Amino acid sequence: MVIRNLAAMTKPNLTPDFSFETQIGGLVAGVDEVGRGPLAGPVMAAAVILNPSDIPEGLHDSKALSQKRREALFDEIAARAEVSIAEASVAEIDELNIRNATFLAMRRAVLGLSRCPDHALIDGNAIPPDLPCPATAIIKGDARSVSISAASIVAKVTRDRLMVTLSQQFAGYGWEKNAGYPSKAHLQALQDIGVTPHHRRSFKPVHNILYQRHLISR
Repeated sequence: MVIRNLAAMTKPNLTPDFSFETQIGGLVAGVDEVGRGPLAGPVMAAAVILNPSDIPEGLHDSKALSQKRREALFDEIAARAEVSIAEASVAEIDELNIRNATFLAMRRAVLGLSRCPDHALIDGNAIPPDLPCPATAIIKGDARSVSISAASIVAKVTRDRLMVTLSQQFAGYGWEKNAGYPSKAHLQALQDIGVTPHHRRSFKPVHNILYQRHLISR
């Protein structure tokens, strides 16, 4: 439910700050996801409630930060804010589609907070259904709201770490570098090595390889 036209507000330079949270008032959580585009691994979401008097410096869209800076900010956010991390599995992505699975991960992240927020700020242009609180979608929110920036960083660092772990179990796909996204090396490995249990079978490149192998095996 969008209760204010916050998404329409413009800010020069898209520098994230706490103005959305201040305008809304109360306990506000920033929510963001990572992992809509990969061919492998879950989609991850985070919900973060910042302490207005103790906001880590340098929060920004996770994609605009170096890995080293993201890692440092992750530790600061974990120590100084309320954080909830959730995911939707590969099986749920294949069953529900990536959009609905992303909504599921976001909803789980909000529900996982130790306190139910009065309002949630969602990165993007759509609000997950069945949230436990009112919410506002903010386009490019990870570059406009520090709460969403924090959620963006937490979700990305968590998912990147997971993909590094999975890459040690399934070598050759380069997940430690590409995080499951369809890089040239990843696509070639799918052809050469095959599909793993962590690949999203509903995604076209994976589906096509499975279909080709099915035809060959007939």
